[in-house]
Amino acid sequence: MPQTFNTRITRLFNIRHPVLAGGLMWLSDADYVAAVVNAGGMGFITSRSSATLPEFETQLARCAALTSAKPFGVNLSTSRHSAVPLMTYLDAALSAGVRHFETAGRAPADDLIRRIKHAGGVVIHKVPLLRHAITAQRLGVDAVAIVGMECGGHPGANTDMPAMLGGALAAGRLQIPYAIGGGIGNGAQILAALAVGADAVVIGTRFLAGAEVTAHPAYKARMVAAGEHDHTVCFASNTPLGGAWRVLNNATAREVREREAQGRTDYESFADLTTGTLQRDAAYAQGDVEQGMLSMGPAVAFIDQVEPIAAIMDRLMAEAAAATNRLETLTRS
Repeated sequence: MPQTFNTRITRLFNIRHPVLAGGLMWLSDADYVAAVVNAGGMGFITSRSSATLPEFETQLARCAALTSAKPFGVNLSTSRHSAVPLMTYLDAALSAGVRHFETAGRAPADDLIRRIKHAGGVVIHKVPLLRHAITAQRLGVDAVAIVGMECGGHPGANTDMPAMLGGALAAGRLQIPYAIGGGIGNGAQILAALAVGADAVVIGTRFLAGAEVTAHPAYKARMVAAGEHDHTVCFASNTPLGGAWRVLNNATAREVREREAQGRTDYESFADLTTGTLQRDAAYAQGDVEQGMLSMGPAVAFIDQVEPIAAIMDRLMAEAAAATNRLETLTRS
């Protein structure tokens, strides 16, 4: 679909559409990211999803081949639970020609940002709160992504600020380009995000049933069947894993909530349920959707079929164009 919107972020990443596919643990691999890039957006391979450096380098090479060398991104997270040597992975990405990076987390994120900028890279830093975005702006990032309370996965400390409200507030407080994410699953919401001042949106959940997503058909079928009330939030009242986590309301999530109700607050009490390999091996690989903490937000309600990422992107942009036309008729009346 041809370009409809020209924003600071479409120009920053040289993309057709103001859509960023945020890094999805285990799922943001070369196939998924390449599909997003080829559809006109920007995607980020999650470095933490590769257990070894050779695996990561294989993902980088495959993505470059699938995109015909079009630019793509890499996600670098500073989660304290990650054993990935981020600086080594950063060097590998830079050596492979990657210059677009999504970073997340606190220090040593500062060091990552400096290294990327020194190499001539572009950094968009993902944050849950506007004050964190202001700090990232001061540190010299090129753009920020602010995730609202509705987002699937980790909204961090943000459990009460909706994406659209945060986006509107950011317009008067940020000078750099910014994207907003959380609960966005159709094109009218993209137009709304641009209207409040954002330069792009971050979309994760809406793409979960994409044909290129490397996940079991049973998992994708569950995403198609899910509605806006099929998610739940764990760890909103305590932080053994660093903050709230919005996930599919499955057996694992319900057990986590039960242990929370018992007053458990230490990481060890939840480690058997929250290990990332559980979601990877049970749900994504074998299709057992009752196992693992499966990041997902209410935008899952917009998924009605398994289809290529390009088809999803085209539909989103057609919806945005239709919403634009509707507004034009309202202003003429």
